[in-house]
Amino acid sequence: MVVHSTQPQFGTLLTAMVTPFTDSGTVDLDAAQKLAVHLVEGGNDGLVVTGTTGETPTLTDDENVAMFRAVVEAVGDRVPVIAGTGTNDTNHSINLSRRAQEVGVDGLLLVTPYYNKPSQAGIRAHMEAIADATDLPVMLYDIPGRTGMAMDTSTIVALSKHPRIVALKDAKGNLLETTRVIATTDLDVYSGDDGMTLPLMSIGAKGLVSVTAHVAAPQYRALVDAALAGDFETARALHFQLDPVQRALMTHVQGAVAAKTVLHWQKVLPNSVVRLPLVAPSAEELNPVKADLVEAGWEI
Repeated sequence: MVVHSTQPQFGTLLTAMVTPFTDSGTVDLDAAQKLAVHLVEGGNDGLVVTGTTGETPTLTDDENVAMFRAVVEAVGDRVPVIAGTGTNDTNHSINLSRRAQEVGVDGLLLVTPYYNKPSQAGIRAHMEAIADATDLPVMLYDIPGRTGMAMDTSTIVALSKHPRIVALKDAKGNLLETTRVIATTDLDVYSGDDGMTLPLMSIGAKGLVSVTAHVAAPQYRALVDAALAGDFETARALHFQLDPVQRALMTHVQGAVAAKTVLHWQKVLPNSVVRLPLVAPSAEELNPVKADLVEAGWEI
């Protein structure tokens, strides 16, 4: 069994940030910097910029890099900033990763290549090529529900031997396979599913890369800290408290749409604008979101 380090280099609570837009649909860097500060002050000790929740499929490379630079300028001296540079085009990912390194990010988030459905050998070669292209540490991202392809545990184990591949954001939803990864590699494993934070941390995950922490960072900070301290009674109570908030953000409309909507309600963001093909939620779609938050004790 692998002995894991106690201090993961990316932190233990990271929010996968939304990308704020102006009313006209351009990237709002000022709002992004204010959001980054808000999240760090709420308890995040790392941030992911332009991952899926950041609507990266609809951002240009220049917009991605501008977001990396803005968040590094805002909080890069306080917490690690992880750039979402993974795509389904290896050369594109390499170029974007190199540009991310140039503006001072602390690491890369690389999602499994989507849509083109490579073999496991292709996934491994893709990840290793990007990891070889910069000096930055890498967090793999396994989310087959979005990509259509899971990384086999054997592929993750092989990739863990690369000197710059140091972490895994796990959204596979398979506790047995994640158990094998934690038991047999020295990767820092993070829950990539808010509702799986407590189960995964109970078997050795180091923390969470979250969407819901946009709107409830202090509670997630307390949950993660309790789990890391082995205080699972407290962690379990927080898990139950957060359940309706997680349902509100993650089960009724797309996560970025829900997060931006609630952040706007909280007056953290000036609007809740998203880019097509995402659209604003209807009143009917928002009714269960509001009901879940009321269940959690929020005033809506």
